[in-house]
Amino acid sequence: MNIANWLHAAAQRWPERPALFEGARQVADYQGFAARVRGLAHELVHQHGVEPGDRVALFMKNCCEYLELMYAVWWVGAVAVPINCKLHRSEAGWIVDNAQARVLFTDDGQVFAANELACREVAGRGRALANTGDAQAIPYTCDADHLAWLFYTSGTTGRSKGVMLSHGNLAAMSLCYPLDVDAVSARDAVVYAAPMSHGAGLYNFIHVRCGARHVVPESRGFKADELFALASQLGEVTLFAAPTMVKRMVEQARCSGYAGEGIKTIVYGGAPMYLADLQDAVSTFGPRLVQIYGQGESPMTISALPRELIADRQRPDWARIASSVGLAHACVDVRVLDAQLRPLPAGQPGQIAVRGPTVMHGYWRNETATREALVDGWLLTGDIGYLDDQGYLTLTDRCKDVIISGGSNVYPREVEEVLALHPEVFEVCVVGEADEEWGESVVAFVVARGNQPLDQHSLTSWFLERMASFKKPKKYVFLAELPKNSYGKVLKTTLRQWLQEAAGTAVTP
Repeated sequence: MNIANWLHAAAQRWPERPALFEGARQVADYQGFAARVRGLAHELVHQHGVEPGDRVALFMKNCCEYLELMYAVWWVGAVAVPINCKLHRSEAGWIVDNAQARVLFTDDGQVFAANELACREVAGRGRALANTGDAQAIPYTCDADHLAWLFYTSGTTGRSKGVMLSHGNLAAMSLCYPLDVDAVSARDAVVYAAPMSHGAGLYNFIHVRCGARHVVPESRGFKADELFALASQLGEVTLFAAPTMVKRMVEQARCSGYAGEGIKTIVYGGAPMYLADLQDAVSTFGPRLVQIYGQGESPMTISALPRELIADRQRPDWARIASSVGLAHACVDVRVLDAQLRPLPAGQPGQIAVRGPTVMHGYWRNETATREALVDGWLLTGDIGYLDDQGYLTLTDRCKDVIISGGSNVYPREVEEVLALHPEVFEVCVVGEADEEWGESVVAFVVARGNQPLDQHSLTSWFLERMASFKKPKKYVFLAELPKNSYGKVLKTTLRQWLQEAAGTAVTP
């Protein structure tokens, strides 16, 4: 099976359905979308020598051509290597070389110097296609295990690794979406405000399969006011957003008086959404939020928390359920394991493991990392959490982020949850710092709402009213903003480095 067959089928069934939009302007129907893909596929083969199994890299900002190029890659049986456009040129170059790409597409074809890469760099935008009457009429025939998507992890803790996802992986992930996340119809408009190289781009498949609309904002990125305008114009808008994006949308909506008109669904994931922020989002947008939990190694498909549970704040157990990441997706099994990889009973925290048809085939050219991550068919996520007796999965932290202070485990997320409730705290991130007396001490990096100065003593008092004393931050560092990677995840490694480099500069309450 080739995932490009979904586009081929959509074009045959609904040739005149609107397909691609730049802002609110339609640029192609499904017939035109597929025709462009066939033309690009012809170029890949006859101009660039791309063969089945070859890797084709894309280092571009969001655009309609991004979707066209990816489907052209799959049309000829090649492998798409989407690279986050926000990476530095040297980082992107390393990925291109590691993937052994045959060709690289960039916006204008002029990112790298001549002979800087082992492959050819080509402009991906503004391409006029030559006569392609002999273009390949149908997608290349391949099986479910054929490599389709080579996704490089964000690399927040070291060199990124290439996650190998097959056509079968992508199909299983996509078919879980209408079962566990959100129903899809032709009326829907999926808006790509987050990088298409990651989660936002992965949601294209099910929307192609259902003949829905695909919208790239004119800014080619995330602007809350632009999204609100698009939603009002197009209607039935769905988007994937990191929690930081949702938080910015709430702030903008409150300033403008916007209440979610035209938005069908906001799918959030990729990082924790603190309970206080979720309450604000539900109050602002209503029953439009759905949470997913996944990793690049099991893309977007470990668990999901549906909108009806997130929106039902009258439930007596709402806080507990809303703090979770929901129930396992329909196509996967989820376990929580101890240090010896034995299953733990309900309520006991351990490492989260998942298995199923969405789990990657391994890491590209990295057998050691593959053996460490895939054990007896289970993906060891590196996340810590627990399952309750109803099957709801709650994350506590990453394995490497647990703070051991005075022999007791402190999970940064639970500390962050309490501090995030403070009305003057906009964002917070907690890490551990080496401590001669306690082994590690708790440090809270705080961004104040409106960048107003905060009193560390009042923060400590607030915390002690809500959580055990041994978990309280020993130190606060106040910042204008938290360092984040290009997918919106806070860079805890950077925060730890700052502590090491600037020891003694933070305020101790």
